[in-house]
Amino acid sequence: MTTRKQTARTARIHVGIGGWTFEPWRGTFYPEDLVQKRELEYASRALTSIEVNGTFYGAQKPASFIKWRDETPDGFVFSLKAPRYATNRRVLAEAGDTIERFFASGVLELKDKLGPINWQFAPTKKFDPEDFERFLELLPAKVEGREIRHAVEVRHESFCDPAFVALARKYRVAVVIAGDSKYPQIADVTAPFVYARIMGTTEKHAKGYSKAALDRWAERAKAWAAGGSPDDLQTFGEPAAKAVPRDVFLYVISGHKVLNPAAGMALIERLNT
Repeated sequence: MTTRKQTARTARIHVGIGGWTFEPWRGTFYPEDLVQKRELEYASRALTSIEVNGTFYGAQKPASFIKWRDETPDGFVFSLKAPRYATNRRVLAEAGDTIERFFASGVLELKDKLGPINWQFAPTKKFDPEDFERFLELLPAKVEGREIRHAVEVRHESFCDPAFVALARKYRVAVVIAGDSKYPQIADVTAPFVYARIMGTTEKHAKGYSKAALDRWAERAKAWAAGGSPDDLQTFGEPAAKAVPRDVFLYVISGHKVLNPAAGMALIERLNT
């Protein structure tokens, strides 16, 4: 199954979860009798994207990327968390070697299934305009001829600053939109795509979110994909110009994790109607 509600420029809304290995999903998302080695195969046909967290903690083998690519259907994409060694440092301008090693580690084996790279920063990391721009300059627009999409997940309130939004827009880097969470929500559109992580699922609802909340997130995703911006999320910079249709990557993360797949599938259902 793929989220194929598209605009004229083939913009796609990809909806997914974080990872695919989580024991409580056995019997709630995965069938009880599904062998573990087929979990990615199953998840990639119920959802349209997965954000990989393992790449944040250490390098993966090229064979792993090839395996993931081959087990998933056409149109499916993986977003990868960039290595923490690039972002969890005092001087971001010194991250060049780590960034180069990451792109040489085999990630390009995903080919067309390589989605955005999420550069996640610690909640304690404050906005230093000069150093942050030096970091953005290190992010490659292309690697071996393949266009690379970058998103930055900043989680300190000092980034709620028009200067940060302007920097992200200058380098065409998406600001990760932290939905329904304790982190600052910076919903400015700064790139040719949108990257949102929604973290508000609870056990109170069978699908993690209420019907009204699912409807709102689906409508926001449609607005982004059409080139616009929702009018009910907080922004800090100049309004984004009306754009051509954009790809959207929306992940149901954290919260009541056992219900995140259900919320993702409920969003896909809304987007396909």
